[in-house]
Amino acid sequence: MPKMVFVQRDGTRKEVDAPLGLSVLEIAHRHGVDIEGACEGSLACSTCHVIVDPSWYGKLAKATEDEEDMLDLAFDLQETSRLGCQLIMTDALDGLTVKLPAGSRNAGG
Repeated sequence: MPKMVFVQRDGTRKEVDAPLGLSVLEIAHRHGVDIEGACEGSLACSTCHVIVDPSWYGKLAKATEDEEDMLDLAFDLQETSRLGCQLIMTDALDGLTVKLPAGSRNAGG
């Protein structure tokens, strides 16, 4: 089974099983990682904002315009920011590493 790593707000790394077809948000919730996801993955908020490790960012599908619009509302936006609900685990993403932002802002959700 693929794995992924969450770098938590305190800097600790948590490697977890990442079942194929689940979103980063769903994987986080399965493993007790502190990502809110207020809109439950319906692309109506930015509370599942994660910062993708730069070495992985280029391997992701491009963000949609709707995702980019929601990211504009995210707290602590970075160049490699994405919404966890839009990142779906595939074999190619085995080892994906994402960092939790310093906080979140529930805008629109």
